[in-house]
Amino acid sequence: MLLGFVDTLMVGRFSKEALAAAVLANVWISGTSFFAMGVVLGMDPIITQAHGARDAERAGLCLQRGVVVALGVSLVLALSWVLTGPFLRLTGQSPELSAMAHRYVLVQIPSAVFLLLFTALRQYLQGRGVLWPALVVTLVANGLNVVFNRLLIFGGLGIPALGLEGAGISTALTRTLLFVGLLVIVRARRLHHGAWLPWSRRALERKGLAEVLRYGLPVGVQFSLEVWAFATATLMAGRLGTVAVAAHGIVLTMASLTFMVPMGVSHGAVTHIGNLLGEGAFARAQRASWVAFGLGAVAMSICALIFLLGRDALPLLFTTEPELRVLCATILPIAAAFQIFDGVQVVGAGILRGMGRTAPAAWFNLLAYWALSLPLAGWMAFELGMGLRGVWWGLALGLCIVALLMLFWNRLRGPASLDPGRDPGAHVS
Repeated sequence: MLLGFVDTLMVGRFSKEALAAAVLANVWISGTSFFAMGVVLGMDPIITQAHGARDAERAGLCLQRGVVVALGVSLVLALSWVLTGPFLRLTGQSPELSAMAHRYVLVQIPSAVFLLLFTALRQYLQGRGVLWPALVVTLVANGLNVVFNRLLIFGGLGIPALGLEGAGISTALTRTLLFVGLLVIVRARRLHHGAWLPWSRRALERKGLAEVLRYGLPVGVQFSLEVWAFATATLMAGRLGTVAVAAHGIVLTMASLTFMVPMGVSHGAVTHIGNLLGEGAFARAQRASWVAFGLGAVAMSICALIFLLGRDALPLLFTTEPELRVLCATILPIAAAFQIFDGVQVVGAGILRGMGRTAPAAWFNLLAYWALSLPLAGWMAFELGMGLRGVWWGLALGLCIVALLMLFWNRLRGPASLDPGRDPGAHVS
């Protein structure tokens, strides 16, 4: 997420037009790439439960099938990025911003396959409790992204200033380095040993690939419904003008960065709960689910306080334009209001992935965002004249509903409900 954060931070210093174009471009990038990554995350329940059950062969074979799925989905992802400009024009965005956004995305197309291969390898390690390599590689890659951005956006060392396209090239290079760096560490430290098989035709077995897709497609749909809800909100902001969409992008970038904290808790829940279920420790898995919910809520309470107290200072990180800073300051308290709900709902999605029950989260997102939240956001923004504030209050409602549904589902159908010896009529505590 820091890749997009740094791009927004540095492109905003180049021009507000470049910033607005980057925000619109990232609507399409996020909406398509999160679906693709969600499909690859179908590996999660297979690997975590195999690791808990000490089935190393199944874990190693799942990685190979995850790589095959990642390669196939990356072709679809790359083709979708070619449609960036036409999509933005179709949604009523200005031709000038659409053209800038299109060029920004085109230069990133070669990195689509590396993004998904990195995701597959990271999930394989994470499911086995090996977390440090992805952290190290991500920290180094983000540092390099700052250097690449500085040279390619503003020019230097004989490189001409490429502006927004330079930011796109920098992001593409960084995605590539993420995968290459993680692969090098895995091979050098022999981290695949103990859960690896030689490549064979088993990696292409239809039944095995279908298992990954059976878990992954609902995750991809869930991610898409959530991401496209925020993307639709961004497109609504685009209809309110350049300043509105730039302010929306700044606040959304900050909210997306804080979201990474409970996302980390969510990934921890996937691994820990999946491992416990593989061991047959159903009651411990249920306890872990409630602990994960609590951690997500506490972390986001702190982030909400930062947003509220820093609403005037935080926008200065992105822009010096007074009009833009004032609008950001009016939106940040609303973003603070939904931080806790955001933390709870993403942790709930992780618990469901660890259980191998990935469909409910997709249904929750469909109901909360598309049946309730977005229609309300449009009505408040355009009919009531609330503008960008109306859009954000609509998003807050959607997150609140999803969070409550996740808690209710975990109470009734949490990890303990998978215990074959449990009374089907009993509540899950």
